[in-house]
Amino acid sequence: MEYIPDLENAGDVKAKILCCQCGTPIEPNPSNMCVACLRTQVDITEGIPKQATLHFCKGCERYLQPPSEWVPCALESRELLSLCLKKLKGLNRVKLVDAGFVWTEPHSKRIKVKLTVHAEVLGGAILQQVFVVEYTVNHQMCDDCHRSEAQDYWRALVQVRQKAENKKTFYYLEQLILKHKAHEHTLGIKPIHEGLDFFYPTEAYARKMVDFLVSVLPCRYQHSRKLISHDIHSNIYNYKFTYSVEIVPVSKDSVVCLPQKLTNQLGGISPVCLVHRVTNFIHLIDPATTQIAEVNSTVFWRYPFDSICNPKQMTEYIVMDIDLILSKDRKTFPGQGAVSNKHILADVWVVKASELGLTENTVHTRTHLGHILKPGDSALGYALGDSNINDPNFEKLDTNKIPDVILVRKHYGDKGARRRFRNWKLKHLAEESTNLNTATNDYLEFLDDLEEDPTYRQNVNIFRDKSKDQIAVDVDDLGDETIPRITLDEMLDDLNLEDVQMQET
Repeated sequence: MEYIPDLENAGDVKAKILCCQCGTPIEPNPSNMCVACLRTQVDITEGIPKQATLHFCKGCERYLQPPSEWVPCALESRELLSLCLKKLKGLNRVKLVDAGFVWTEPHSKRIKVKLTVHAEVLGGAILQQVFVVEYTVNHQMCDDCHRSEAQDYWRALVQVRQKAENKKTFYYLEQLILKHKAHEHTLGIKPIHEGLDFFYPTEAYARKMVDFLVSVLPCRYQHSRKLISHDIHSNIYNYKFTYSVEIVPVSKDSVVCLPQKLTNQLGGISPVCLVHRVTNFIHLIDPATTQIAEVNSTVFWRYPFDSICNPKQMTEYIVMDIDLILSKDRKTFPGQGAVSNKHILADVWVVKASELGLTENTVHTRTHLGHILKPGDSALGYALGDSNINDPNFEKLDTNKIPDVILVRKHYGDKGARRRFRNWKLKHLAEESTNLNTATNDYLEFLDDLEEDPTYRQNVNIFRDKSKDQIAVDVDDLGDETIPRITLDEMLDDLNLEDVQMQET
């Protein structure tokens, strides 16, 4: 039979040729070979190693990125994939199309990466090829962990001290460190009687920690260094650096007596003030006028003052009567400082809880707690009239202008029931040797301060305690419904990574 070509549709038919190796009909290409034969003749992955080694530090869980940098990488992460690709030297001769991990056992010390590359071969033909590179994970101790295992490994020390009778400031500092992750580069944290010691491998990390402390707390510091060794030939000196940081010796809910020059500078505030809060400033409030002032570290060390009453000396009082003072009835004077809008001034008559029913003599005082106190409530305060105070600034004051009682806070009944039904918790520094003692009254009072002061807990990460969710709450145990509580909106969910057996659905 004679073949008659269709000239009208000849343009729609593509001509085919035979492969020069196997004779398979293929479309024309510069190599005149099919894909199967082309792969047997040309290997575009030649020169790319199929096996490589990764160095991993078990101490800090970081990988070595040549020449000397150690980087943290999670399994099957982008950072680890980038590190693996940088280990392949001949990868720049081909074009990388795709890369991904192949699953391996986590404990096998093997990491497999599947690569897809293509390159131009034999006069313009484009060949794509897929191959797998296997990485062996070898353990190698990094320089930081190596120094931590040796003697005298640290090169810089930050000593944080506060000469105060309670450690509320250090509990607050611990939460600030955890929130801002300021302890990432520490080699160790050692609690001592009056503070904490932070050890660092370099002076730069220690200086960064000092800058953080100065920004969050009113403090001052001193710097010193000690020569360990030196090389006279290369003129290289080896020093150990020490930073001594001193926090102001006042804490929250303490009563202080200000110098006369400082009271004039703060807008004529009363010399006897209550420390309302300690953050990067010392927040003072005058209970008799609700006038407030802020003292930074520079002003404090220029006009130093000390606490005349500490929270351990507080006495419980019962409010017998209270009379609110309107704004128009307050005494003002030119040049007076700012007045708090969150507190209400009131005249209050109180009696000690231990003397209730035994005496009818009530004590009159003025307080800034008029917005939360009512007759019959309990309040904690200081009995200045019955206290023996040794302070040079306090001795210069007129005794007629010193109040007999200063009320500090409202007392919300049974503390045990309140703490038992507390459905939130705080995190602490992980190591047992670095953990501050949380079984003291100072820590429990610090938790109470967080509940009662929303502004104070803005810089603290509060986590939901799921172990308390199933506890049945008895309304009678909680007592007053006005007890301040932290809402669920202010809490963070704690992340717990646990191995859960998968069930077939």
